[in-house]
Amino acid sequence: MNRRGLLRGAAAAAATGVLLPAARAHAATGDDTDYPAAYWTPASTANCTASERPSEYPIEYVVIHVTQESFDDTIEIFQNPAKQVSAHYVVRSADGSVAQCVRECDVAWHAGNWDYNTRSVGIEHEGWVDQPAYFTQALYEQSAALTAWVCDRYAIPKDRAHIIGHSEVPGATHTDPGPLWDWEYYIRLINYV
Repeated sequence: MNRRGLLRGAAAAAATGVLLPAARAHAATGDDTDYPAAYWTPASTANCTASERPSEYPIEYVVIHVTQESFDDTIEIFQNPAKQVSAHYVVRSADGSVAQCVRECDVAWHAGNWDYNTRSVGIEHEGWVDQPAYFTQALYEQSAALTAWVCDRYAIPKDRAHIIGHSEVPGATHTDPGPLWDWEYYIRLINYV
């Protein structure tokens, strides 16, 4: 099915209150985290596309984001069907706590590029690109553990060609994670875990 068909089906399902098969399964179980250390805080089903990844689309990238919002506000944005945005995970600055908002089998709307959305897992990090105090040790460590786990699960190389910033997605209009994100340290942590 093409993108337009998927979106039309998702929109029709949302309008009628009928859950797509993947969404129905998720609603039934309540806690659908893929990553064992995450807790389930679902995004609105209007802000992602039900899928059966990796069989429908290969998962080849991890896209790193910075929220430009607080952790709680980011979760609220993902739960607001009018916002049309989501990510698979959000990492809290203070303690590195990880919330999962979209199942990895589903397509989160995070990269601003449909092709990259279908082929990536999106990880948001609480903070602002120009405020490095938000990039705490706990945030880096817990995010690196999550990213390493995703890479191992989908055989994604743990390098900068496959773990990219939102700003590196073709056509990106965002600058996150920004020049203050310590890529060298982050990739070293990912490969250490």
